Amino acid sequence: MAQGKSASAAGVDPAVVRHREVPAWLRGVYAGLCLYLFLAALNVIGSGLGTFGEASDFLVRAFEYGENPFIALLGAVLVTAIVQSSSFTTALIVTLVATGEMTLGTAVFAIMGANIGTSVTALLVALANMRIRRTFRRSFTAALLHDFFNILTVAVLFPLEWVTSVLAESGRGVITQTAAWLAELVGLPEVARPDSPVGVVTAPIVAVFESGGSALASTGGTEGLLVAAGGLVLMFFALVLMVKNLRGALLRHMDGLFRSYFFRTDPRSYGIGAISTVMVQSSTITTSLMVPLAGAGVVPMRRVLPFMMGSNLGTTATSVLAATANPVSAALTVAFVHVLFNLLGTAIWYPLRYIPIRMASWYGRLAGRSMPYAFLFLFLVFLVLPLVGLAVTEVLLIHR
Repeated sequence: MAQGKSASAAGVDPAVVRHREVPAWLRGVYAGLCLYLFLAALNVIGSGLGTFGEASDFLVRAFEYGENPFIALLGAVLVTAIVQSSSFTTALIVTLVATGEMTLGTAVFAIMGANIGTSVTALLVALANMRIRRTFRRSFTAALLHDFFNILTVAVLFPLEWVTSVLAESGRGVITQTAAWLAELVGLPEVARPDSPVGVVTAPIVAVFESGGSALASTGGTEGLLVAAGGLVLMFFALVLMVKNLRGALLRHMDGLFRSYFFRTDPRSYGIGAISTVMVQSSTITTSLMVPLAGAGVVPMRRVLPFMMGSNLGTTATSVLAATANPVSAALTVAFVHVLFNLLGTAIWYPLRYIPIRMASWYGRLAGRSMPYAFLFLFLVFLVLPLVGLAVTEVLLIHR
């Protein structure tokens, strides 16, 4: 009423003021455009870093001494953190196994490392909210839930697989043996890997950035880095617009739907994460999209962990399809290792979910108070520790 009086006093019709408010449908279109740019940016980054990976022998050399499980683990963490795609890393692992350059028993450790490395994208997405401290704290906590789930799962399954592989006559750990049994039991037919629907839709944007990188760079490695840098800029631009829109009128309309239906229970959140990831064939997309939603308060924080667990399981569908297109039986076994890793991780840590939740909440508050802690975690877990671990292990075990 006061607004109407003030508007009348200013000589402005109150109906005109109400009419100037952006309609909900227009905000929905705006949100769809932001989402499209965000997904396109992720594919641009993946394309650029994939080009860099193909042009650089560094990524392959990270697995050169794959007979050592610790090197395989750290190499996969480093490779996946660089290319920001576990699909790229798992495809590389499958290729190495199929060609005999990596043993099946060691591939399981590389798969574990790929699961850790793929978590870096969600952290980068969270950094886009640094200007708003409360939103950043929630976003970073959501990203950390994905990280700590994978890290804690590796902390349990890595020694289990390593010890059982040493004790077994075949030299294969319990996870590898189970995966090989499932691959033999299922006997899936050979199928071709389908095109990602998101990749098809965002192909024009990716093509524009690839053309620009090709025009500006003289080598494949430089071209890949330029394309990835352009995709990173586009991602931050899209996220700023997306978060701004989510915190506006659209949030009022979406909040009830998300809380009352999509993320009402943990099983439903898990199912949404798995199904959505199967549909887009990328856990990087779904987990990264969850970060701004959690940061804006659209998704309750207690539902984020089940969603992340479901997304991890959903991404294994693409690995299975890709592996069955390879006539080498070991490829399907590696894919089932990926499935078992995520199923076992959920079985272990969902009943004990208070542990990763408390860890993520504690470090999220710490990073919210002091931004350098966010960058410290990112560089320490995904760059410094893998590099130092690779160097130390190579010196002590390979050149002894």
